[in-house]
Parts: sequence; structure tokens; C-alpha cells
Amino acid sequence: MDRAAGAVLGMLFLLSARPWSTAVAGSPYSCDAPLASTLPRASFSSSSELSSSHGPGFASLNRRDGAGGWSPRVSDKYQWLQIDLGERMEVTAVATQGGYGSSDWVTSYVLMFSDGGRNWKLYRREESISGFPGNTNADSVVHYRLEPPFEARFLRFLPVAWNPKGRIGMRIEVYGCAYRSEVVNFDGKSSLIYTLNQKSVSPTKDVISLKFKTRQTDGILLHREGQNGKHVTLELVKGRLILSLNSGHANLPSPDARVTLTLGSLLDDQHWHSVLLELLNAHVNFTVDRHTQHFQAKGGSRYLDLDDEISFGGIPGHRKSVVFPHKNFHGCFENLYYNGVDIIDLSKKRKPQTLVVGNVSYSCSHLQIVPVTFLSSSSYLALPGASGEDKVSVAFQFRTWNRAGLLLTSQLKHGSGALVLVLNDGKLKLSLSQPGHPSRDITAGAGLSDGQWHSVSLSLKGSHLSVMVDGEAASVAHSLRGRIDSGDTYYLGGCPDGVSGSGCGGPLGGFQGCLRLISIGDKAVDPITVQQGALGSFRDLQIDTCGLTDRCLPSYCEHGGECSQSWDTFSCDCAHTGYLGATCHSPLYEQSCEAHKHRGDSSGLYYIDSDGSGPLEPALVYCNMTDTTGTSVQHNGSHLARVKSSDGESPHPVAFKYTASMDQLQAIIDRADHCQQELAFHCKKSRLSARHDSFWNSASFNTETSYLHFPTFRGEFSADVSFFFKTTAPSGVFVENLGITDFIRLELHAPSEVTFSFDVGNGRCEVTVRSPTPFNDNQWHHVRAERNVKEASLQVDQLPSETQAAPADGHARLQLNSQLFVGGTATRQRGFLGCIRSLRLNGLALDLEERATMTPGVEPGCPGHCSSYGHLCRNGGRCRERHRGIACDCTFSAYDGPFCENEISAYFGSGSSVIYNFQEHHNHTFGKNASSLAALFHEDLTLTGEMATLSFRTTGAPSLLLYVSSSYEEYLSVILAPNGSLQIRYKLDRNQAPDVFNFGFKNLADGQFHQVKIHREAATVSVEVNQNARRQVILSSGTEFNAVKSLMLGTVLEPPGADPDTLRAG
Repeated sequence: MDRAAGAVLGMLFLLSARPWSTAVAGSPYSCDAPLASTLPRASFSSSSELSSSHGPGFASLNRRDGAGGWSPRVSDKYQWLQIDLGERMEVTAVATQGGYGSSDWVTSYVLMFSDGGRNWKLYRREESISGFPGNTNADSVVHYRLEPPFEARFLRFLPVAWNPKGRIGMRIEVYGCAYRSEVVNFDGKSSLIYTLNQKSVSPTKDVISLKFKTRQTDGILLHREGQNGKHVTLELVKGRLILSLNSGHANLPSPDARVTLTLGSLLDDQHWHSVLLELLNAHVNFTVDRHTQHFQAKGGSRYLDLDDEISFGGIPGHRKSVVFPHKNFHGCFENLYYNGVDIIDLSKKRKPQTLVVGNVSYSCSHLQIVPVTFLSSSSYLALPGASGEDKVSVAFQFRTWNRAGLLLTSQLKHGSGALVLVLNDGKLKLSLSQPGHPSRDITAGAGLSDGQWHSVSLSLKGSHLSVMVDGEAASVAHSLRGRIDSGDTYYLGGCPDGVSGSGCGGPLGGFQGCLRLISIGDKAVDPITVQQGALGSFRDLQIDTCGLTDRCLPSYCEHGGECSQSWDTFSCDCAHTGYLGATCHSPLYEQSCEAHKHRGDSSGLYYIDSDGSGPLEPALVYCNMTDTTGTSVQHNGSHLARVKSSDGESPHPVAFKYTASMDQLQAIIDRADHCQQELAFHCKKSRLSARHDSFWNSASFNTETSYLHFPTFRGEFSADVSFFFKTTAPSGVFVENLGITDFIRLELHAPSEVTFSFDVGNGRCEVTVRSPTPFNDNQWHHVRAERNVKEASLQVDQLPSETQAAPADGHARLQLNSQLFVGGTATRQRGFLGCIRSLRLNGLALDLEERATMTPGVEPGCPGHCSSYGHLCRNGGRCRERHRGIACDCTFSAYDGPFCENEISAYFGSGSSVIYNFQEHHNHTFGKNASSLAALFHEDLTLTGEMATLSFRTTGAPSLLLYVSSSYEEYLSVILAPNGSLQIRYKLDRNQAPDVFNFGFKNLADGQFHQVKIHREAATVSVEVNQNARRQVILSSGTEFNAVKSLMLGTVLEPPGADPDTLRAG
């Protein structure tokens, strides 16, 4: 169900249970009185009307006279119904109906509001949602409560969609109450000073609240000073509010003494914006239009011990200690309060606590500038040229986030040329083309796609072509051919269909953004006249509003990712953050050394991100890959600090500075099975805690109706879930969390399909990864799902990640309220059978084992790790199961280390050797009864086959590499011949000559490492050199190696029965 529809149903139920009434609305605790039904018909107006009986005066809710509602002459997206409430009111809800007894109703609409009937602002339910749900029939009432409410005198309802079998039809109601407003107007040269009562008790906190509106990008809103340069200043800079805090502490580092907090964007839009500033000694809360930043000062800084004067609107001339350049505020304040004191009311009454500097007034005029919004790349505004003029003159202001777009085109009269103005890479480029001559180009301005208003004027007269951007001119003089006459039509933005040439029909899309103060031929253009159809033509425009929004406010780029934007989207630059993904949410690094180890990584320095996608940055640690993985964080305390004995009352302080922060250290410690500090006292009474590494934290789900439950998952705008699973079942739900209509779910949908599904109000979204082989193979598989405001992604193991983009301007907030279910669902259906391990939500590990100990049908832990991780045991190492992971047994391997990868080697000098006696090993095994077991000993060591592997490096030849002897004068010898070639000799019958095999692969006595593998089965011997050269030979001397006695490396001291070549090599 659509989120909006769900909200509507909920409101209808509320209204039917407890209807609104005038009596309730009149109470001091409510603000929901009907405002429109009491207005005269003249308070309603519209873009057009179908007939006099369909006029806007019949548009009150439940009205049946006339045609029973308003309907425009043409049903299209440019129609609107307007209400004048008579004065600014607080509006808290709206309601709609269709035309009485008709097939005419609106299924969705947007709401705009204004103080003076100009410069309309779009109401947004969420950051990206502006539309409201409408009606499904003519007479039912659909209410919508506005969160947050707003204050306005004028409202406009703009139909977006309507019944396809009828036309636009509306009856409406607006709910709210009277709004008290005290305003003061600053002219850019004035200010208002408020002096605190020195006799009053010093406050425990300062609270300043106000609303402001302005069309200027810069200006001081408030300023307060203290001693030693201490100050608090709130300033508008390029349409953003900057709160500057200076603690006045000279002993603090500069970044700690001076702090700036920035909030808001596009605040120069001539609409009201709210500000709340709370100073609580060293703690600061700063809120602009519902967005808040918090700051905690360091070093004992306080922001309450300031002077008694607070200046609003500017800094008076006698206050010149602020070093930054400043400009006084030009615009209006409303309802300015300091700790509950109405400052504007005191000033109007000329109370002594207030002082006015310059000219201020206590009313706020309404600006009559009419902006125009170009909604898409196909939007255009066609305006007539100034006929009969021998010059071209065009001027306007624009603001946009797009770096490129077609701004202006015109075909000059009499074929004298074409004029094209484009925005390219944030710069303006004006091109004049004339027949038979190369194009004349001028480039002007830079960084013009910053969302600020920029002024443009261009002129062409005689031989002079010029462009002026923000007051700076760029011009070029040419010998232009012929008379230059103004074109008949100027196209702003894109071009109409069918128009080509002069920039139209090219690959560059039309301008998206806002224009205002348009003039052609030195004559101002009135966009309202265009809207009424009396001038020019247009497509896909919104007139009398600037619909530019800042998609980077709030920024959804996490972990310091840099946000950039265009008209309809934003992107995050995650370079140098340590994170990946559309919003820099996904960690680039593993979360522990244990995870690195089970990727097969060796010991070394690694960045680990202990809280995954959480707020902590990655930390550089040393991972010691032993049987028990160690994580070392370096500190600067390597020098000896001698401490004299103390009675405990005068402890000796020693400071340690680690390469990781305390939060990072705590996150690493929380994942450790054991922790110790490398101090002289070896962690005696160490306060560092120790918890289990969540990498192996697991639970086994034994029935389809069993599950684990945890608190509600909080991942409103970004959420990631990662875990390992293994199963033999064909399907089952891993994780589920529900809301009223929203939900999030991860499941094994089919043996070869893992599905991530969710709904945030835009309808069900589903992302599926399909595998060529089944997932229910009882092997561990890793799943990672992420959902953010831009996209949803799912990856399983190393299969390609699947991604689905979020709908443009759709709902973004995931609202859940049930418990989080792991291994099952709230309905106890489609439960998961198998094991889940290392479950993390937004980087936080869930303790499955602890919860499983108290849950029927679920057991803590999960056996069978070797089936998935046994391949990590190399070189013949054998995988051994552990409760928490695996261990590699290297007993039967010539390697050691956690994965049997470290070669066991020795250097042999001239005459040196190593001898391993199998008989001594046997005697040690059997003890004193070895002599009586000699026959058994001989029989036990009769081999019908063996495998030998050795690596070597030498420059000497001939050389003996390996000699295995027998009590029966049988032997195996591996030597390098005088030419460095490999030679293997088997003598398995002392009465026969040895089998000699020469392997002339290459000279192996070249000082490089070489590896030889020998594998015998009866009379068949396979030899492999350096993992690629292979040969197979057949023995003639026998098939059994009898009474194996010893193994020798290096020099052989007169072995019995050895041939001369073996003796010479040894």
C-alpha cells in the first residue's frame, strides 16, 4: 500500500472516531478550526473555470450549489485553485473532495503557499515528497494532517492527476488557527540591540529563537561578544547560516578555540525560515528548519559568560572586535525571542532594554519578483523579440545545480545569424554564428552551477558582442557582416518540438533551474502575463515559484563523503573515506583480523573497521595470523618509565597515545576473545574488557517455527545487513522487520536465489541474486544487503552484485516498529532451517549465541566449518573443527603456521646433514619392548607407496637432496647430477641394480628455489618439478619398500648398499 494512502486511511479512521469541531478547535490546545468554509466566495480564485457554475467560489468542502465544485476550462497540469485566508494563519491540515455527484475528482495534487500571493513555495511532506493523495470518488472526504504545519495567507492546490474518465474537480477545506506575528524589517544598514537585565540571575542556558526571510545572500543575524575575543555570531553567507563560536581561550589550539557550524541552504528565497539556538555552557544546539547540529566545547569553554548586549541584524559601529568582514542583514525577522522575552515587542514599545540603530520598521513588505522554474530538460519559454531594433539585448538572473544546459537561442532576422547561450561546465558560453563565417564565442563566469543567483546580460550591436556575468564583463569586437536585427523569438531553456538550428535539436538538453528578472530589448518581461496566455508560450514551467531544492541538505553522504548534485539527483564522492557505495555507507575494509585471516591473508599491517558501517573510522593495526589471531594497536609508550614506590595517595601518571582513538580501541576490544596491554605489569587489573569476536557468533535453527527476536532495527535512511548462512533447506527467511506498511526482509527464496525485499512507501522493491549452483549445499555463504535513499544492493559470496535504483522523489524513510525476527517471521511461516553466523546490522553485531541459549528450537553455535574453510589448510595440512572456527594441523606437512603455509627449512653447509631415524621414533613409541617387536617393526614399515615433497635452492652439483635407507639395503635417493639435472634412484630389491631415472628438465643448480614432488604407487612413480613439469616412470626393481630405516638430508656417511653416484653426490 502506498505510504500516503496508508496515512489517509489512518486519518479517516481518526476522524470517524472523533470528528473535528469548532468547539474543539477553539480550545487553547488545538489548532484545527475550518478556515475556508467561512470565507466569502471572492476569497477563492483559480487559473480558469469551465463555466460560471464551475467557478472557484463553489469549491468549499461539501458545497452542492452551482455545479458542486470547481473545474477548470482545460484539465492539465497548469491549473490551480487558490484561497486567500485574509491574513497569515497557521495551517495544520487540508481536506479534499471531488465535484458533487460527478465523475470529476483529483487523485493527487501538490500544495503551495505564499504570504503575499506571489513567490509561491511548495509544501514538502518529506525531504523529497511533495505530492498529496487525492480522492477515489466524487464525495468522500480525504484529510491530510500537515507535519510540520506552516504559516501563510494564500494557498494553492495544483492538481497533478485526476480521474481519467472525468476531469479535474475539487472541493477543499483548510484547517488551522490564528497566528500571532511580531515582525521587524532591517534595511541592510540598521540593527537592534537588546541589553540584558544585569540584576537578573545568570541563566543556566540561553535560548534564542526567530524566523527570518530575505532575498540577500549575506548578512549578520545576531552577534554577542565577551572578553578576549570571545563571541557568538550567526551570519548568513551565500544563502547558508553559519554559527561562529570563539571561546576566547588563547591556550587552546586554534580549531578548538574557533568553531563554525553550518546549516541551511538557499535561505535567500524570500520565504520564512526558523532558527533555534540553545547555549548550555559548553554545549550548543543549533537548529534551522528542523535540521539540527550539536556541539560540545573542549577545554572548559563556556558560551554563557558573555557581555550583556546582543545585537540583531548587524554589528554596531562600536563593536569592531570581530575580525571577519561582515554585512548587515537586509530583510525581516519574526517572533524574535531571547529566553522567552519578546524582543520585537519591547522595541515597538521603545522599552529601555532595546536600542534601534539606523532605520527599522515593524512591517514586512512582499517582494513582487516573479521567478520561473524550468522543470525538465524539455522545458522552454518562448518570448517575442523587440521588432525593428538593430541590436540584441537580453538580461536575466538564473540559479541551478546543473553544470550544463541550453539557456537561450534566437534566430536573428533576415538570416543575419543565430545566437546561442549555453551553460557548460559551470561557465557561460555565448556563440554568434553568421553564414559563411566561423562562430564567434565568448566564455564568461565560472562555478555558476552553485545554486546561487547569477545575473547575465548580453548585447550585440554593430561590431560589438559582449556578455556580463555578475557585473563582470567579457566582450569581443569583430567586423560583423551586415545589419544585426533582433530575432522574432527568443527561446529560454529548451526548444519546442520541430524547431531545429541555432542550438535547438542538439545533444545538449535545456536548462533546469530558475530564472527571474527577464528582459528583452531593455523591456521587462512579466511572467504572470505569460502564465495567463497573453504573452509568448511555454512548456513544463512553474511560474511564480523557484522550485530549486538542495538535495545535499541534509547530506545523505556518510563518513565524510562529499555531496554534489544536479537538478534531480545527488552523488557522493567517497574518495579517501575508507567507504564505498552510493552514499559512502559500505566499509572498504574488513571488520577484524579474524576476517582477514579467513580470507587467507598473512600477518601484516591492515586497516580494520571494527564497527563496519558505523561512525568509527578505520584503524591501522597489526594482524598476527597465528592459531589465535592477534590484533595489535601501537602506542607511544615504548620507553621505560621508572616509578618510585608510592603509598597510593600520589599515583604516578603515565600517558599512552595509541594510533587509534579510544572509541576505535573499544570497538576492537569488544570483538576480542582476549585482551592484554603491553605494559610492564602485563595487564594486572587492566580495565580493558574482553568479549567474543562476533565473526564466529552463530546459531542453529532446528525448526521452521523457531526464531530469535531482537529490538527494532533502526535504519531510516541507510541500512545494511550482513551475515553468513549454510543450509540444506530449499528456502527460508533469514531476517524480517515490519512496520505499519513498511518492511525489510532477506530470504532464501529458492535453492539458487537470495532475495532482499523492502517497502518504504513507494511499493514493494525486490533485489535478487541468482547463482548457477544451489546455495543449499551446506557450505557457508556470505550475504550483504544495503538500502539507502539512492539504491538497494545485494551481494552473495563473490557473485556479481545486483542493484536497483530508488524512485526519483519517492519516499526515503524506512519506518519499522515490530521486533526484528532472525531465522523466521512474525507469522511463524517460511522459517529458516540451518545456521546463521556473524549477523551485523549497520555494523553492529547481534549476539546470536546468547539469545539462542534461552530460545526453544534454536541452539547456540554451529558445527561444520571445515567444509567451507578447509581449503585454507595448504600443503597437506588437515582441517580440525573448533567451536569457534577451524585449526590447521600441520603434523603431516613440511610447513607450519595457521594455514601450513610457512616452509620449514634449513641451511646445509659442506659436510652437514640431518638424519631422521624411523626406528628411534618407533622405539620411542613402543618403549622398552622395542627389541621384541623388531619383526613387527620391519613389517609395519613396508611401504607399497609413498609421497615425498621437498623444496631446495643450491648452486652445487652434484648434490644429494634426499636419501631414504632400509635395513635390507633398499633405498631411495634424489640427487642433482654433475650437469644440475634431476636424477631419482630407486632400489627396492637388494639383489638387483637400482632403477635410475634422469629428468633433464633444466639445470636445477641455478641458485633458484625449486620444488620436487615424488609419488609412488607400487611400481608407478610420478614426478613433478615446479608444479608444471611432470613425468611418469615404471620401476623394475620391485613394488615394496621394505624395513624403512632412516631419512637423510645433506651429506650421507657411507650408507650401506648405496651406488657410487649417490655416494659421490652426498
